[in-house]
Amino acid sequence: MGLGSTAKKIQKVADTAEKLYAKLNEMREQLVDMRETLETTNERVERLEAENEHQKALIEALAREEGIDVDEVLSEVESAEADDEGEAEDDSTDETVEAST
Repeated sequence: MGLGSTAKKIQKVADTAEKLYAKLNEMREQLVDMRETLETTNERVERLEAENEHQKALIEALAREEGIDVDEVLSEVESAEADDEGEAEDDSTDETVEAST
């Protein structure tokens, strides 16, 4: 084995290492961007949750002033949502039965 062959192998390893280093830097930048996006999203979610709580408090106060039982309304909504989910499950079961026949 001559020196030319060894030099080629070393150059190939060096080229591969350069490519890996570049890819590692690219991935590091992507990770930093993702962290920044995650932090921004978390801040936005926290702000929206706080706004939602304020709006909920205002709506409940208005409902009480109008003599509306908030807990009863919420129970009715939850019951209706459960019924809708049950119907959706029934529909998907019916479709599965029809597909298998």
